[in-house]
Amino acid sequence: MSVDDGLVMQIHPGAFRNHNPSLFHQFGRDKGADIPTTTGYVHELHPLLAKHGNNADLTIILFTLDETAYARELAPLAGHYPALKLGPAWWFHDSPEGMRRFRNQMTETAGFYNTVGFNDDTRAFLSIPARHDVARRIDCGFLAQLVAEHRMEEWEAAELAVDLSYNLAKAAYKL
Repeated sequence: MSVDDGLVMQIHPGAFRNHNPSLFHQFGRDKGADIPTTTGYVHELHPLLAKHGNNADLTIILFTLDETAYARELAPLAGHYPALKLGPAWWFHDSPEGMRRFRNQMTETAGFYNTVGFNDDTRAFLSIPARHDVARRIDCGFLAQLVAEHRMEEWEAAELAVDLSYNLAKAAYKL
């Protein structure tokens, strides 16, 4: 349907919801200790990507809680299929160290432009400015390291910083 209507598809796998039954029964849905789980992407996404992955009119943004899949599965898939983009480090990994691990493991194979930079779907509205600031600082630190190692020119890093913090998300969500 996303091919027909042009809406962006997002996939958020990898959470064992309400793992602690005592908390779940006491406080209800979405408060019962959600835990990250291992997931697979190569075989599991194959039917969808085989049918629609080369369609540049489709955008599939994939998030994960399974960091073990970053370099092994997700970066190669996003580097190959035009329809697939990688969402930022998410949920348990939405932290300075989690963002660094994401950037280090994804960028070499997926590149920068097969990601959506940083976007936010939190319901904790007051945290949004701080979370975006942390993401910008982590990405700029990563870019500064590439400049210091002479792997990227300073002007390229400056342009890419704007893309990572604004332009990639805007383009991915067709805004």
